[in-house]
Amino acid sequence: MTLPKRCLLVGALLLFCLPNAWSVSQDKCTAIAQFSNSNISYDFVPQIIKALAVYQPCDPGGSKCLCHAQTIRKDLEPYVGKGITPEMMAQSKRLGTFYQVIRGRIYRQKNCSNPKRCTDVDDLLLDIAGDLPDLEMVLNVLDWPQVHFLSGLSGPVFSYSTTDSHLDIMYPAWSFWTTTGPILQHYPHGLGRWDWMRQLLAARADKISWDAKQAKGFFRGSRSSPERDNLVRLSRRCPDLVDAQYTAGHPIEANPAEEVFLVEHCQYKYLFNFRGVAASFRLRHILLCRSLVLHVGDQWQEFFYNQLKPWVHYVPVASDADVEQLAELVLYLREHDDLAGEIAERGHQFVWLHLRMEDVQCYWSKLLREYAKLLTYKVHLKTGLIEVSNKRAVQLYRG
Repeated sequence: MTLPKRCLLVGALLLFCLPNAWSVSQDKCTAIAQFSNSNISYDFVPQIIKALAVYQPCDPGGSKCLCHAQTIRKDLEPYVGKGITPEMMAQSKRLGTFYQVIRGRIYRQKNCSNPKRCTDVDDLLLDIAGDLPDLEMVLNVLDWPQVHFLSGLSGPVFSYSTTDSHLDIMYPAWSFWTTTGPILQHYPHGLGRWDWMRQLLAARADKISWDAKQAKGFFRGSRSSPERDNLVRLSRRCPDLVDAQYTAGHPIEANPAEEVFLVEHCQYKYLFNFRGVAASFRLRHILLCRSLVLHVGDQWQEFFYNQLKPWVHYVPVASDADVEQLAELVLYLREHDDLAGEIAERGHQFVWLHLRMEDVQCYWSKLLREYAKLLTYKVHLKTGLIEVSNKRAVQLYRG
C-alpha cells in the first residue's frame, strides 16, 4: 500500500471512530475490527533483522558486571587522563549530597534535598561498602541531572538519570531499594524493592500467555510530560485499540482514572513507556510482563539502557508521534503478532537475566571502584559528616 493511501486509511479510521478528540462513543470504535486484516504497515521487519544481526547478548549470570560495563566506561571517560582533583570536588559539592567511604564505613552530610531518597541510597551502599576503597563523591537525588556539557562545570556528580547533553555519572536509582515511589501505587501493587517486584511481576507474567493478553495498547499514569497526550487522545477516539488514561495532572480531567495495579498491566500486549520528569522507573517493571514495550523517546537514560536495544527488546516510538501514527503502529503490531511476541520475550529475558538485584549491586560496586582510581588525592574524613547506620540496612517493608 502506498504511503498516501495508507495515511488516508488511518485518517479515515480515526475520523470514523470520532471527530472529537476528547469525547467518544465506544460503539463506533468497535468498527475498527474491519481494519484488523488490512495491509496497514510501515514494515519493521528490516529494522528487526538489522538489529538482531549486530546485537551481542550479554553472558547470562556473568559475575563481573560486563553487561553494563560500557556505561561505566562512557560515564568516566571525561575524567580519564586528567583525573578528579580536590578543586573539582569542591565545585561539585553544591550540586548534591556529599558522601565519603572510608575503611568500609559510609559518611555523608546531614542535609539532603530528599532525605527519603538519600536513605534508600544509603541502604544500597551499605551492602557494598566493605568492598570499596576510600573515596568521596557528590550524589544528586533530584529527578534531573546537574552537569550540562555547556554549563562550564566539570563534575563529577552522580545522578540516576541523564542525557547525552550531560556529564553526570549514572548510578542505580534509589527506587531499586525503596518501598515508595512516584504516583504509581506502592508495593505490592506498584513500585517497591526491586528484588520483590521482580518476583511479583514475573509470577504474574507466567500466568498470562501471549495469546491470552488483550491486543490493545495500555497506559495508566499522571501527566508528567505532554508527550503522553496523543496516546490519551487516541484512547478517547478508539478505546478498543488503546486504553490510555490519566490518573492525575491533566487540566481538563474532571474525573481522573483510577490507578491500575502494576501487575495488572501485564494483561495487555502493548505497554507504552513514556519519560516522566526524567527517565521512568516504569520501564524495567513492564519489561518483565512479557508484554511488548513501546518505548517513547530516547533522550533520558538509566544505567542499564545501554544494553537495551530497539527492535531487539522493545519497539522505539518517536516522542512526537501523532495520533494517526500511534494508531497505525498498534494496527501493525496486531497484524504481526509473532514478531511482537518475540520482541516482548527478549525484553523480559534481558531484565530477568541481567537486571537482578545482584547485578545492580555489582554495577554500583564496580562503578565506584573504577571511579576511586580517578581521584588524584588521598581521602580524609571531613568534619561535620554523619555516619550512615547499618541498622537501616535490615529494615524491610512489611505492608
